[in-house]
Amino acid sequence: MKKAPLIAAVLVSTASSLSAQQKSVRLSIATGGTGGVYYPLGGGFASVLSKNLPGVDATAEVTSASVDNVKLLGAGKADLAFCLADTASDGFNGKGKFKEKIPIRSIAVLYANKSQWVTLEGTGIQKMQDLKRRRISTGAPGSGTETIALRILEAYGMDPEKDVKREKLSVAESVNALKDRKIEAFFWSGGVPTAAVTDLAATPGMRIKLLDHAEAVPNLIEKYGPLYVKGIIPAKAYPGQDKDAHVADVWNVLLVHEKMDEKLAYDIVKTLFEKQADLVAVHAEAANLKLSTQYEGGSPIPFHPGAVKYFAEKGLKPK
Repeated sequence: MKKAPLIAAVLVSTASSLSAQQKSVRLSIATGGTGGVYYPLGGGFASVLSKNLPGVDATAEVTSASVDNVKLLGAGKADLAFCLADTASDGFNGKGKFKEKIPIRSIAVLYANKSQWVTLEGTGIQKMQDLKRRRISTGAPGSGTETIALRILEAYGMDPEKDVKREKLSVAESVNALKDRKIEAFFWSGGVPTAAVTDLAATPGMRIKLLDHAEAVPNLIEKYGPLYVKGIIPAKAYPGQDKDAHVADVWNVLLVHEKMDEKLAYDIVKTLFEKQADLVAVHAEAANLKLSTQYEGGSPIPFHPGAVKYFAEKGLKPK
């Protein structure tokens, strides 16, 4: 009888050891900055995958977003990555900021990013052309936001290195800089609402203005292909925003390395779709994760076989 405590201790230790062994797959999810949508939504993905996939322990990591995320996948330093479709295309094809082709695949088309040129009433900036010679932020270095910002400026005939005074700030840093009047406008590509932009719009004494720029889409398509579409940020999406903003949209995709185990990729996709309600509770943009949009052109690169298998089970066929 005296050995009972010892036996109990051994059993607890053994159970703990077995539990640790069962959590054999660690997944790093490359997201973005804390002020955007990627990071909180990525946290939701990590929680759902960890809770529902035996042996999987997933963690969301703060990054500079799309460009860096693709590089992290290629270097084996991330397992899943949020990314803008145009950046994914560049990485897959070895163009733009990528010196070589990165072996990536999509496993899901997520939601459409809204291009958001944000300024404040009182700056005198009423339209895109008014950004010339102004001090603006075009997004964090290594982000998909920066890539799109430069492309849109060029679509309006502006040289990003000569015609504007360019800062390279994250969305959270851009909001603080605009509050402090250190910049006059900033660009952000993200879901709506984005927490950092909401914070700016709700600041007493400040009224945000979103600049229309959907007219740039034809020029973007002509140069970069059908990666962009015209979209709308509806009035009241942010406090004080009293009219629709006509903008450029680009899809977000969830990426993995092409060599990810097919069953693991299948299990990830299946879990995210079947536990979508849990993801929507984290961020409203998760409601746009739909089977019907997976083959609608949102992904400019091939899908991973694990994702294709799940889509086929649901009756989806590539177009």
